Amino acid sequence: MASLLPAVLLLAVLSSGLCEQKVFLQRAGTAFTSRGFRSLLNVTNGEQFGGWTWPEMCPPHFYAVGFSVRVESNQYGSDDTAMNGIRLICSKDEDRSFLYSVESHTGYFGDWSAPQYCPRGVLISFQLRVEPHRGLFGDDTAVNNIKFRCSSNPTLEAPGMDWGEYGTWSTECSDGGICGIETKMEEYQYGLDDSTLNNVRFHCCDRYQQK
Repeated sequence: MASLLPAVLLLAVLSSGLCEQKVFLQRAGTAFTSRGFRSLLNVTNGEQFGGWTWPEMCPPHFYAVGFSVRVESNQYGSDDTAMNGIRLICSKDEDRSFLYSVESHTGYFGDWSAPQYCPRGVLISFQLRVEPHRGLFGDDTAVNNIKFRCSSNPTLEAPGMDWGEYGTWSTECSDGGICGIETKMEEYQYGLDDSTLNNVRFHCCDRYQQK
């Protein structure tokens, strides 16, 4: 399990104007797993391989305002795995100058995308694009892409792959927003068919919760 990294990464991002704003992003890991939460967001179209791993939570009073994904591009005849991981980016209120990231267990293939953020508000629900099991001799990719809905209403879609179909949306966090993640991951298959990320669920935290 990942632990809280002592180092703080300094990132440079462009603000809405021409000025450059310095933003600190720190990996939270499992440091805040004792944080209380109200509910779990699930979808019904996750795939069957692997097992649920460990949760990672945003720090108290922080909520997910953005995300990035780890995606392996089309391997053109070799083993495809598509989406390998999802990383939430957490902020406190509207202050996005100091951020934490959480991701649970991720696969080993592909590259991380540039972060996407809600223009305002927090992430409150999600939808998965999943390729169903291809059978004994098929190439399974399982989760291919994800969409999030923001509390300010915009929908954000990751730059994932396009195999499979989107299922139904999860329910929404009724008060507050998404504050944690747990992945269902097939471990490395050592030369056999890898599907990596098979499902994901997210924690909802209320605005007034203190833990």
